[in-house]
Amino acid sequence: MIDIQPEKLGELRQFITQFQGKPYFESNLIAVLHKAQALFGYLPREAMDTIAEAMNIPTAHIWGVATFYHYFNLKPIGKFVISVCLGTACYVKGAQEVLDTLRNELHIKVGETTPDMLFTLQEARCLGACGIAPVIMINDKIYGELNSKKVVDLINQMRKSAAKG
Repeated sequence: MIDIQPEKLGELRQFITQFQGKPYFESNLIAVLHKAQALFGYLPREAMDTIAEAMNIPTAHIWGVATFYHYFNLKPIGKFVISVCLGTACYVKGAQEVLDTLRNELHIKVGETTPDMLFTLQEARCLGACGIAPVIMINDKIYGELNSKKVVDLINQMRKSAAKG
């Protein structure tokens, strides 16, 4: 479990002050949720409670917004977030094999994070790189023309880079 550091909650409270005393806009809440996720790596309950109190918004509403948008994570994610494109071009060119290889190699299902907090596996509908299908995105980088061997090699590279620090 990730420790919720009081100084990060303080930084979040400080960020929220720019929206206090102003009319409520959903975009303000989304900006605050983005800040919270940037601070903690996900949206912990303590952060959402802090937001609710500071912005005078019901916690249920904040949860509703956080769960509506795919971008927000409600539980800790790994250092490497792997999104497998399952769009038509990728699927036709072997995305299912890539996904199966990742599930087997990482020993997790889609939506899960490895116990060492290194990898989180997600599905995507389209990553916009159809010309090099099948593709995955690891954090913000696209990798294309994949097969099982290339995927295993990528995972091993990520493991090595994480071990180096």
